[in-house]
Amino acid sequence: MDDTRSLALCLLNSLDKNRYTLDSLLEDFQRKYILDKREKALFNALVYGVLRWRSRLDWIIKQFSKQPLEKTNTEILNILRIGLFQIIHLNRIPISAAVNTSVEIAKHTVGAKSSGYVNAVLRRTIREYKSLCFPDMDKNPEYAISVNKSFPEWMIKRWIGLLGKNSAIDMCDAINNIPPITVRVNTLKTNRDELINCIESEAQDISRTDFSPSGVSFLRPQKVISEMETFKKGWFQVQDEAAQLAAFLMDPKPGENVMDACAGLGGKTGHIGQLMKNSGNITAIDSEKEKLLRLSLDMERLGITNVTTLAGDLGDPLFIKKYSGKFDRILIDSPCSNIGVIRRNPDIKWKLTENKLPLYPKRQLLFLDNLAMLLKPAGIMVYAVCSTEPEENEEVIKEFLLKHPDFAIDDIRCLPKIFESFLNSEGFIKTYPHVHNMDGFFLARLKRII
Repeated sequence: MDDTRSLALCLLNSLDKNRYTLDSLLEDFQRKYILDKREKALFNALVYGVLRWRSRLDWIIKQFSKQPLEKTNTEILNILRIGLFQIIHLNRIPISAAVNTSVEIAKHTVGAKSSGYVNAVLRRTIREYKSLCFPDMDKNPEYAISVNKSFPEWMIKRWIGLLGKNSAIDMCDAINNIPPITVRVNTLKTNRDELINCIESEAQDISRTDFSPSGVSFLRPQKVISEMETFKKGWFQVQDEAAQLAAFLMDPKPGENVMDACAGLGGKTGHIGQLMKNSGNITAIDSEKEKLLRLSLDMERLGITNVTTLAGDLGDPLFIKKYSGKFDRILIDSPCSNIGVIRRNPDIKWKLTENKLPLYPKRQLLFLDNLAMLLKPAGIMVYAVCSTEPEENEEVIKEFLLKHPDFAIDDIRCLPKIFESFLNSEGFIKTYPHVHNMDGFFLARLKRII
């Protein structure tokens, strides 16, 4: 039995069975299993490929299976998806190898009868799939785009309504493209040119980001990122270009008292620290102590010394009350649907459901309401979400401003010109994968005017 494909199957099955995210499962698998470079490349290609193209693969399987997909065992379905993805998308793998390994895995995991079914479906697919007529984009665009571009139909319906059909298709295409690895240079230790010079022999297609002055993108690193010498020396953090805009918009100054609410693993905390040149104080808050521990270790790697971590719930007014009026600036990277980062986390396509979307704004508003009282007069609060959806974006800010007349959208024309391409008529920053070649983000800079 093929271990690499079996591991990919195991991970995909785990995603279907529990609430874990792809990122957390990948971390767990990397701790448990040691794969060489070639095996890891195949493992990642299978996992990400199946998740990116799942509904298109399912539609093809449906055409050649005598058994309805909804009645098919999840493990068998994932074996078919892995086999079919190799046949259609991985030209370097012989078709016979894709079929034979799928059949063997099925035999060992679900039994001989199921392996015969897998064999029959894949072999019929090989013979006939190139002659398939996919759903017509003109007759039923929502369904056709969901199949052809592999997205949930409800998501496509929303995007057509928000962006128009052509832009929705463009966004799907941009999300389905494998994104580069994007990092932010740690300016406390180096600069962008020096970092690029040092990694030229370790990666391909290295380029400066188009908008962020601290960003570098590259493909196919020769080592795992954490094993690169420049990473070990603290010269960069992995961070998409859209996420880099948040700290620039916050514009923290040396000597200030700043909060990074919902700090997570500290990507934005590190950026704030370098912009403050290790002067002043950053309070990094998160509800998960494990994340804060990892944040502290990363700040040590980066040489950032002005961060204090604090475990707490921003929804708890008693926790919040202790820090009333203490901060010059606050960044809240609020929990959200994460719909803007699907290109890096394709499991979101299938984990997120339309009925979950209304749940996020309630919590986002609660956090904003509680954090508002922590700002000093004339203080700045930046609201950030990795979402393209209005319910989590403009509508949250508009509702917040109705409840808080002592706040206003701040004029950002005095900030660096990097924001000109993203600034809309309402004073908000919005990024899209198909327009800006970065994750989908929403940012609002609010000022306490009293």
